[in-house]
Amino acid sequence: MLTRTLRKAVRPLVTSVPRSDKFHPSTQSEFINELHMIDPMEIERLPVYRVMDRSGKILRENQDPKFTKEQCVKMYKAMIKTNEFDRVMYDAQRQGRVSFYMTNYGEEAAQIGSIAALNPDDLVYAQYREAGVIFYRGFTYQQACDQCYGNVDDKGAGRQMPVHYGSRELDYVTISSPLTTQLPQAAGSAFALRRAGEKRVVMCYFGEGSASEGDAHAAFNFAATLNCPVIFFCRNNGFAISTPVEDQYNGDGIASRAPGYGMMTIRVDGNDLMAVFNATVKAREIALSENRPILIEAITYRQGHHSTSDDSSRYRSVDEVNMWQKTDHPISRFRQYMMTQGWWSMEEDAALQKSLKKDVLIFPLVTAEKKKKPSIESMFDDVYDVLTPELERQKAELMDHLKQYGKHYNMDQFVK
Repeated sequence: MLTRTLRKAVRPLVTSVPRSDKFHPSTQSEFINELHMIDPMEIERLPVYRVMDRSGKILRENQDPKFTKEQCVKMYKAMIKTNEFDRVMYDAQRQGRVSFYMTNYGEEAAQIGSIAALNPDDLVYAQYREAGVIFYRGFTYQQACDQCYGNVDDKGAGRQMPVHYGSRELDYVTISSPLTTQLPQAAGSAFALRRAGEKRVVMCYFGEGSASEGDAHAAFNFAATLNCPVIFFCRNNGFAISTPVEDQYNGDGIASRAPGYGMMTIRVDGNDLMAVFNATVKAREIALSENRPILIEAITYRQGHHSTSDDSSRYRSVDEVNMWQKTDHPISRFRQYMMTQGWWSMEEDAALQKSLKKDVLIFPLVTAEKKKKPSIESMFDDVYDVLTPELERQKAELMDHLKQYGKHYNMDQFVK
C-alpha cells in the first residue's frame, strides 16, 4: 500500500509522443472538447498514512515494521534524550546562561523515525529543529553544549548562533539561519552523489513555512529534472513562527505540490514514529534505485514556542497546546506501544529521565560554561583558504586596537 501511495501521485512523462488528434505532442495530456476548470477545493485531498493510533495500537499488522525490543528502546531513548536536553537548555537560556535556544517538543517522532530509516553515511541537511537527528547519529551532549556556548571546543569556533549544529564525521551539514537555503544545496549534493556513483541519498529537512520561499520551488524543480536521489522531508507543524497554516497557503498542504514538479510524494502522520520510519525507508529505496526525488510531508504539531524569542500564547491558546500534549504526543504514543509489548515500564521511564537530567545539567552544561571562548584572531580564519590582503588589514587593525584598549575588555574569557 505504501508503494502504491507513493507511486500513484506521479506518472513518468514520456519524452516523445506521436502527433495525433488525441494527445498534445509535448505531453501525455488528452484533448477534450468541453470547457472544464479544475477547482482545487473539489479534488480529493491526499491522505495521511499512519501505522499506530493515538493509543499506540497497530492498526494493520502488515504495516508493522516489526522492530525488535532493542530497536524500540534505542529510538525511545533518543526521543527522551532530545526532550530532556530541550528542558535543560531552555531553562539555561531563561537564566541567561546561553543567548538563544529552540526546542523540539512535539516533533520527536518525525525526527527519530526518519533518521533511523537512513544509512549512517546518508547526507543530512537540517533546518534548526532536528536536534534528535544529530543526537541519534552520535552527537554528544557535550558537543551540543559547546556549540550553544560558542566556546573553544565548538566545531563552529563560536561563529554560529546556538542550535546551529554540524558534524562532518556524522555527515550532518552545519545549519544555516536563513530559511530554505538548504533545499537547493541538498539537490546539488544529491546530483553530485549520483554523478559520482555513490550509493547514498540526501535527506533535507524543512518546515512548511520554508516551502513558501522561492528556493524551495527551485530545489524541487532542479531535483526532479536532474534526477537527484534526495528526500525532501517537510515537518508541517502548524506554524511558521507565528503564522498558522491557514495564512500560509490555500491548497492541500505541501505534499500536493510534488506532482507538479514530477516528484513522488506521501503525507504521513508525523507523530507516528512507525509511519515515519516506513515512509522514509520506502522513499530512500526509490530515491536510490531510480534516482528520483521524494517529498514526505510529516503532519505534526509544534508543542513549544518557536524559539526563546517567541511567546506562542500571543497567537494560539494554551488550551490548544495542552490538548495536543494530552491526546497526541509522539513520545507517549510510542511508550504505550512499548508498554503493551512488555518492553518498558513507568519505573524505567522515571529512572531514565532522572539520569539524563544529571548527565546534561551537571556535566556537559557546567563544563561548557567553564571553557574559554576561541581566540580573537581565529575569527578571520576559514573565510578563505588563505587570508586576503583586506582580511590581513582588518586583523592588524583589530590587534592594534586591543593592544591599546584591551584593558577595557574582559580578555580573560578568550583563549590566548
